[in-house]
Amino acid sequence: MIGRIAGVILHRAHDQVLIDVRGVGYIVHVSERTAAGLPPVGQAAALYTELVVREDLMQLIGFPTMLDKEWHRLLTSVQGVGAKVSLAILSTLGPEGLGRAIALGDWASVRKANGVGPKLAQRIVLELKDKAPSVMALGGALTIDAGDVAAGGGAEEPGIEPGPSAAPAQGAAARPASAAALTGQAMADALSALTNLGYGPSEAASAVAEAQAREPGAAMPALIRAALRLLAPKD
Repeated sequence: MIGRIAGVILHRAHDQVLIDVRGVGYIVHVSERTAAGLPPVGQAAALYTELVVREDLMQLIGFPTMLDKEWHRLLTSVQGVGAKVSLAILSTLGPEGLGRAIALGDWASVRKANGVGPKLAQRIVLELKDKAPSVMALGGALTIDAGDVAAGGGAEEPGIEPGPSAAPAQGAAARPASAAALTGQAMADALSALTNLGYGPSEAASAVAEAQAREPGAAMPALIRAALRLLAPKD
């Protein structure tokens, strides 16, 4: 299993990227959201990957973080969701938006992705409703990006690493957390706090998702307070 690929970008498209790894070019299929976030041609890049093997196909799927990869794994466990549909959903919603949509039962948001009809969107939300909280709870820990060639030891030595890893390459410089990473961390921490208070994972995830939708960018304490208000018994 190829878990991470690092090299120099030779070509970019809206749904794939060609990465040169020590003279060998690898085509890696990615979501449009991931493609838009990659550096220009000629610069170093790295992606976590999953190798899809079928009778007539071998295909590398690339993800900027382990969180994206984990959501892809869950999405493709649903009947009718292949790699193309999964990438379309992640491109439309992103990992945080997908978790929020599933937690709130918002299949209409999932339906906005290309190739997803209403029945499939409802199936995704229904089947992943109980699984989503565990991924949301790990969101903060899994938002570490795949790094780049320089972080892995020098642009002259790009390479492929077997097996997934949520840790940055040894020697990697610390990177500023993205807005999405901060949101994921806040939601994960709030969800953990609510489950520690005795709330069920699904109801806690739903409350946190709704609170975050009402107050985008809210820090963890604000999310907890808002979620507790939503969970409070109604008179």
